[in-house]
Amino acid sequence: MRILSLGAGVQSSTLALMIERGELPMVDGAIFADTLGEPKEVYDWLGWLETKLSYPIHRVSFGDLKQDTIESAKGIGQYKFLTIPLFTVNSITKKKGLLRRQCTSNYKINPVNQKIRELLGLKKGEKRRKGTNVELLMGISYDEVMRMKENRIKWITNSYPLIDMKLGRSECISWFEEKYDRTPPRSACTFCPYKTNMEWQQLKEEYPQEFEDVVKFDTIIRTGTKTNDKVYLHKSCQPIGEVDF
Repeated sequence: MRILSLGAGVQSSTLALMIERGELPMVDGAIFADTLGEPKEVYDWLGWLETKLSYPIHRVSFGDLKQDTIESAKGIGQYKFLTIPLFTVNSITKKKGLLRRQCTSNYKINPVNQKIRELLGLKKGEKRRKGTNVELLMGISYDEVMRMKENRIKWITNSYPLIDMKLGRSECISWFEEKYDRTPPRSACTFCPYKTNMEWQQLKEEYPQEFEDVVKFDTIIRTGTKTNDKVYLHKSCQPIGEVDF
């Protein structure tokens, strides 16, 4: 089986349409793992992609990452700790830090692997048939080579066509503009702490309602750690609504 891991951002969208155009071998399908926290433009873009592809896009979700994070900050829900990489300020020493990122594994990688098992017809706990192997195409470009990793499931092999072709993110954008006269959006949760100041500013200016929701979210989770250390979405460790981007 050959599957595309589709994040619906620049790189994976480029792969998706390169496959459709015959520039790369065909896949059996694509899997989009939805955190339910992407900006509206990503969901709109995904809908457009579906009209261009002859192979299926399977949408899967582990749950609502934003709501789960709010519940974790309140000490309820399935996680008793915060899973997104928030910036922290120690309540005693005032030293800044960063929480471990666990959201990618829980809300992206695991749901994709689980869907692959389902597509193979495997029930929970059932082993795959001997000789069954899966190639999982990853939308990681040449400028992100350090993100290459082997799949933790030994019979699933991650492959990186963009790296093999030595295509960086800018080349992917150029390819898209040439072939479709469009530029894919960046795929990331609206409340992702890894956003740059430019990306925060864009969200604030172009999607004010989404930014207002992020401001509320940032306030709600402020004291969500067991040690009462304060947590923030922005690296300055200021409330996101007060940051000069």
